Amino acid sequence: MKKVTGVLATLCAAYAWLRVRWRFGFALSVLFALAITVSGRIAWLHVVRHDFLAEQGDKRSLRHVPISAHRGSITDRNGEPLAVSTPMITLWANPLELVADEERWPELAQALDAKPDALAGRIRANASRSFMYLERGVTPEQGARVAALGIAGVYQREEFKRFYPAAEVTAHLVGLTDVDEKGREGIELAYNDWLAGVPGKRRVLQNRKGQIIADIQVVQNAKAGQAVALSIDLRLQYLAHRELQRTIQEFKAKAGSLVMVDVKTGEILALVNYPTYNPNNRATYSGEGSRNRALVDVFEPGSTVKPFTIAAALDSGRWHPSSTVDVGNGRMMIGKYTIKDVSRGGVLDLTGVLKKSSNVAVSKIALDVGGEPVAAVMQQVGFGIDTGLGFPGESSGVFPVYPRWRSVETAAMSYGYGFSVTTAQLAHAYATLGNNGISVPLTLLRQDRAASQTPVLNPHTSQVVLEMLRSVVEDEGGGGARARVPGYHVAGKSGTAKKTTGRGYTEDSYRSLFAGVGPVSEPRIALAIVIDEPREGGYFGGLVAAPAFSRIMAGTLRLLNVRPDNLPESMAQNSTQQRGRS
Repeated sequence: MKKVTGVLATLCAAYAWLRVRWRFGFALSVLFALAITVSGRIAWLHVVRHDFLAEQGDKRSLRHVPISAHRGSITDRNGEPLAVSTPMITLWANPLELVADEERWPELAQALDAKPDALAGRIRANASRSFMYLERGVTPEQGARVAALGIAGVYQREEFKRFYPAAEVTAHLVGLTDVDEKGREGIELAYNDWLAGVPGKRRVLQNRKGQIIADIQVVQNAKAGQAVALSIDLRLQYLAHRELQRTIQEFKAKAGSLVMVDVKTGEILALVNYPTYNPNNRATYSGEGSRNRALVDVFEPGSTVKPFTIAAALDSGRWHPSSTVDVGNGRMMIGKYTIKDVSRGGVLDLTGVLKKSSNVAVSKIALDVGGEPVAAVMQQVGFGIDTGLGFPGESSGVFPVYPRWRSVETAAMSYGYGFSVTTAQLAHAYATLGNNGISVPLTLLRQDRAASQTPVLNPHTSQVVLEMLRSVVEDEGGGGARARVPGYHVAGKSGTAKKTTGRGYTEDSYRSLFAGVGPVSEPRIALAIVIDEPREGGYFGGLVAAPAFSRIMAGTLRLLNVRPDNLPESMAQNSTQQRGRS
């Protein structure tokens, strides 16, 4: 029995030993298999998938940082800068790092010219983020001062800031950009893709805190934007701005606009609005001051369109320059509507109709010719037609086309009511008249080649009407006497139009207008001026707008060195001799 028990004990002990050794061996086998698997995986990744590992590592350390593209400049026709981009520094911070160095915040605030409490509040508000702007568009000197502090978590990058040397003088035309140098108004918006250029890229190495520790290479060079040369002449723009502002202040007017056009090329040499704003100081920006009234606002042009009614009458063959019309007592009834003249004229020839600016006479002429021919001439010179300038927000005006023109509609159209135009369209119409009836498209860009030309008016008719308008300015009794320009023959027509409200025409709010060309012997410049709501000193166009026309036209012709055509004979000879010697 004892032997049997001993054998059993021996067998149990052997079984226990074998069981422990099996578990140990199994555990060693598993660990060995795991080691082989991991080693194989490492070897496979390093040998076979090396590119994958490198890519994953780069994703966690390599970054592409944008390189700002230099925005193209905007200049006037002579190369004078109107909008330029200057290198500036943008300071930014990683609040996750900056919060650990709170005792240095006052130093940073002093370098930024900021209030310490305000800066501290901003940092705490962004404490959970990895990015915040400290200051955008600081000078390189100020950026260097901040960098010299060596505060952890404060970084900088180079950007560009837009400056406008002519400030408020060209604000409505040039427009402005936002803080990221993207066009928001004017030429800056219209030609943004052309001006913006293409940003570049550079590859940098960053640590786990986002700090740049190495600048590896430029991946793509930035491509600078293209420059834009405008058609305006900055000298004429300053002149026009000064005189428009003077007129508005003299007559306490609400606003005003002005457009000057080169008759032969269609180039806009000056485009001015008032009130205005300084694009370098956004605090002066306002809805009223930023609106480009010359291209956006529409108005009834009043008597400034009477020359085109006369042109339609002459082209019809039913009327001639010597034809007369009796205006009677200066009143005319069409249905329930009464047409009135400011002054009684009796019997007038066509020149007299323009000199006296007779609504009654021009209505009778238009009713005799018919609404369709008169409307056709108005449209041919550009009223109600898009100018093709491509300026953001530009209006085409409103010119109704009726299946059948009623008498009251024809009469109203003949003296500038019942349709609306812009200042640019009015200047374009007079440029066409001064260019022998040839329409040249308006442009805001400098033209280096001949523009397309479209005959729209009879050349002889244009010359006859132009001579009539010269009489309006130069003859006694003409309504444009205040538009005379010493040394030059000029032609033009004033206009006075009542403003409208939602309930009809106002009784005491007017627009004062004057449009004309000069010099008559060889027209070079067309100019249209609109003064909105003059409140003191009168409101007739010949009183308010004509003097501004005179001063601006005189200065323009002299600046452009246009030969005088209205000098006494002795002075003309001296002028010719001086030009020959020069």
